[in-house]
Amino acid sequence: MARIVSIGAALQEVYLIDHDDLGPSRFLEGSKVDIDNLYYGVDGGGINSAVTFARFGHETVLLSNIARDTAGEAIVSVLDKEEIDSSYINVVSKKSTGTAVVLLDSKSKERKILTYHGASGSYSNFSEKDLDLIQPDWLYASSLNGDMETLLRFFEKAHEIGAKVMFNPGEKELDEAQKLVGLLSDVDVLIVNKREAARIVPGTVLVELLCHLNNYVPMAIITDGPMGGIAGDRSRSDYYRFGIYEDIKVRDITGAGDAFASGFLAAYAGGKSFRSSLVFASANATEIIKTVGASDKILSRDAELHMMPIQKMQA
Repeated sequence: MARIVSIGAALQEVYLIDHDDLGPSRFLEGSKVDIDNLYYGVDGGGINSAVTFARFGHETVLLSNIARDTAGEAIVSVLDKEEIDSSYINVVSKKSTGTAVVLLDSKSKERKILTYHGASGSYSNFSEKDLDLIQPDWLYASSLNGDMETLLRFFEKAHEIGAKVMFNPGEKELDEAQKLVGLLSDVDVLIVNKREAARIVPGTVLVELLCHLNNYVPMAIITDGPMGGIAGDRSRSDYYRFGIYEDIKVRDITGAGDAFASGFLAAYAGGKSFRSSLVFASANATEIIKTVGASDKILSRDAELHMMPIQKMQA
């Protein structure tokens, strides 16, 4: 197993769930809505991925920001339960722990997410020198709310100490496309969806987008929702098209992207092949969308997997 550092957001997650009263036609200004169910959990690219790595058996360290409040305590409780190293968590004063409120209509599957970033809104207090102490094999970075300078410091430090980097950028990073491209020289694995890929490189079809991304990074993965996706390892001339793991009834897609990305790295860093890692990633994301919550149903290393549509492409 590997030592993996996950850097990114750790939020409290609150679901307000109703069968048919949260749609736009019923959620009117000034109205009062009685909901059917309430769920508390955790969310954020940092903690979601850390849970995946830990359940696979990796030595996992989370770098994130929380506050000294009940939401922060809930996050630390999850980290302790999952045996994730929380000693590099920063406790930020004068702010509350970030919180995501998900309004989920269980009938239509429509959702709205209201996010208060709070302590996870800024990462300039992070020190890349922590990597000197941790000595990770991999650095996994999700969105840092557009803080490109902090990402650069960590990517350069990771390569300085011999660690590899996987990057799953968010909307704020994609808004800085030119700076994002500048970061890619220090990235070993990049994962984005089709829409995000088209914001980084020219192209409209998956093969074209993958070809352009592989000019910047050795390994690129592009997901395309229910259409599956495409992935390429330039260093080994290893390329795949893949479909979905299972055709299931979707309950909630929150956290599916994090589950796929971190599922891939969990398997790959654990010695699985490129192809097998894509299968585990797909299975992990599928498990998440079967139920409510971004991390409760994340798979463990010994999960039994079945075959899925995946085809090797000619280089």
